[in-house]
Amino acid sequence: MARPTHALIDIAALQNNLQRVKSCAPTQRVMAVIKANAYNHGAVKVANALESNVDAFAVCCLEEALELRDADIKKPIVLLEGAFHIDELPVIAHHDLQIVIAMSKQLEQLVKAKLEKPIHIWLKVDTGMHRLGFSPNDIEQIYKFLKQNQQVENIYLMSHLACADDRQDKMTEQQTEIFNQLVQSLNIEESSLANSAGILGWPQTHADWVRPGIMLYGASPFVNSVAIDEGLQPVMQLQSALISVKRLRKGEAIGYGAAWHSPQNMPVGVVAIGYADGYPRKAPSGTPVLVNGRRVPLIGRVSMDMITVDLRTQPNARIGDPVVLWGKSLPVEEIASLAETIAYELLCNVGSRVEMF
Repeated sequence: MARPTHALIDIAALQNNLQRVKSCAPTQRVMAVIKANAYNHGAVKVANALESNVDAFAVCCLEEALELRDADIKKPIVLLEGAFHIDELPVIAHHDLQIVIAMSKQLEQLVKAKLEKPIHIWLKVDTGMHRLGFSPNDIEQIYKFLKQNQQVENIYLMSHLACADDRQDKMTEQQTEIFNQLVQSLNIEESSLANSAGILGWPQTHADWVRPGIMLYGASPFVNSVAIDEGLQPVMQLQSALISVKRLRKGEAIGYGAAWHSPQNMPVGVVAIGYADGYPRKAPSGTPVLVNGRRVPLIGRVSMDMITVDLRTQPNARIGDPVVLWGKSLPVEEIASLAETIAYELLCNVGSRVEMF
């Protein structure tokens, strides 16, 4: 018998979430963000499921793009961090990939590279996030420089929102104003600003292309919100099973550091999942877990391969009973909040030994 820990990927939920994107941005083109192995949902699987209904895909780097091309994904693919070395540019051109240019070094590499055909460029402007991107004051000069470069086929403009996850934060409006002014002044044909939060909460950011990421996978991009609040369906269900059920006597401790003591004689379950599988080590006692579809609290510290749960409300639980760590009935956002992190990290951190179905 194999270890019972695995993740179920719901393609119907994924497609539902794409339709939610389109309901919010019905006239925009969709660039589905499937970097980091599609937030650990399987990049090829997700690309195959979405390809007929999106206009492009976005990944982090060349290696991620080539995985998709090797799997016969033919839609445009954008490298969000562009090329890291000049030697990558001929490969990028050969495979009809598009790149983001966000810093001077990338401009220099493009000028020096010898390409078999021109490539599409997404010129990134820093509208306030101050991570990657050129200053708005420099964009006009860089744009004109690229227009004159014979190795460039088309130039689109993009930026990234820093605070769109907070519907009350005014920074999104400020970034949008800066971005729109540049689009108008340069007469840009196509542009992209909106991430998942922008798509759902800030229609003025939609521009020509939207870039859904976390919302495709059925998690809310907003603070103090879960998927169902935003009309989204969780795509990943992380599950395992009870591998032990025992009784503790009042006052007995459990787990590393003897951090939790039994308040009374009680049943305790051991679940085959731990931080090596991606379950957050910082999840505190009281974090909900579903046993046979009902909530029970985590007790004690999360171990590398196991967690323990309080079964007082499940006195008939037995070895082999199913356990859900997050999914449709247990929002990943709730677990992330209790573990002092975000849903993105939990999804991306699911371990390689957790089989996906």
